[in-house]
Amino acid sequence: MKHRDTGSRGLPRRRFLQRMTLGAATLGLAGCDRLSGNDRVVETLGLAERLNLRVQRFLAGERGLAPEYPASMIDETFRPNGSTDPQAPRYRELAANRFRDWRLEIGGMVDNPLSLSLDALQALPARTQITRHDCVEGWSAIGQWRGPVLADLLDRAGVGPRARYVVFHCMDQLGGEDYYYESLDLSEARHPQTILAYSLNDEPLPIANGAPLRLRAERQLGYKMAKYLSSITLVESFESIGRGAGGYWEDRGYTWYAGI
Repeated sequence: MKHRDTGSRGLPRRRFLQRMTLGAATLGLAGCDRLSGNDRVVETLGLAERLNLRVQRFLAGERGLAPEYPASMIDETFRPNGSTDPQAPRYRELAANRFRDWRLEIGGMVDNPLSLSLDALQALPARTQITRHDCVEGWSAIGQWRGPVLADLLDRAGVGPRARYVVFHCMDQLGGEDYYYESLDLSEARHPQTILAYSLNDEPLPIANGAPLRLRAERQLGYKMAKYLSSITLVESFESIGRGAGGYWEDRGYTWYAGI
């Protein structure tokens, strides 16, 4: 039997607060042309986002874990979110060769930039976790993910003292517009359940779910979990990346912090 979201019954306080914040942001999006110039609205959403971050981390702690589930609760089909079949020429070329020529580049404010093939990533120590994906569109799904813990890769690269954020660059474009990207602060990036997944339900990651590699940040909503990764950059600020809000959807009005 497929798992279904139980809704708000028994909803933890931090999830309730997060959804209240996200709901406020969504209302802002619904009238973005009218409200985008309203400084009071923008300031209110920013305050709500910062409050949600502080409350979530106070309640869960820096290393508090997202729930993990038994194998019996894994969904038969893990519904994909966002892009499902990127058409960028470079991605099509890599996919046609089963990603043999693909590399994950890790650079920016690091001591030892890395360039890792899929085989090299799969040879590293890995974490397996069965977790629930919560989408901002209102659906959820449970799947088993496997891949190296991001903190281990950051340690290998050597994070510079001024670095504050980890930016994930992707190979997909939504609606033929900008390439997708996302970001986490170092605290969330170093969380033990933040992994770079190359496997879903004991199978190679399907294209629809982000092949060859995707981010799994299990304490965040789905839009934070970037798919089709090409590179990771350590930065002090993301103001000069994209439109400066820290992610593709954040550039279009979503909150940067999406903790659950």
